[in-house]
Amino acid sequence: MAQEKVTVVATFKSKPGMEKTVKAAIEALIAPTRAEPGCINYDLHRSADDPSVFMLYENWISKKDLDAHLEMPYLKDLLAKADEILAEPIGLALWNMISEPAK
Repeated sequence: MAQEKVTVVATFKSKPGMEKTVKAAIEALIAPTRAEPGCINYDLHRSADDPSVFMLYENWISKKDLDAHLEMPYLKDLLAKADEILAEPIGLALWNMISEPAK
């Protein structure tokens, strides 16, 4: 069975007053993650309605590549300080594309 591309939507809600800290912590992940094998894109967004909410939209060539990413020390560093800077646990949803990609 061929490996399927995996899409990840990760959401982060900062504690009050920690928005800049959370933004900086997530931004620090972007360059090293984009350099990882299997990373198609790793894009940070901020809610248009709530500036304390951030979202990473990620695409990976395979679940194996995503699993390797989840073991990276820079990601573990962010997870270690999550309780200090986030108002709630990180939301993580995995998706598989079922339509044909746009041409």
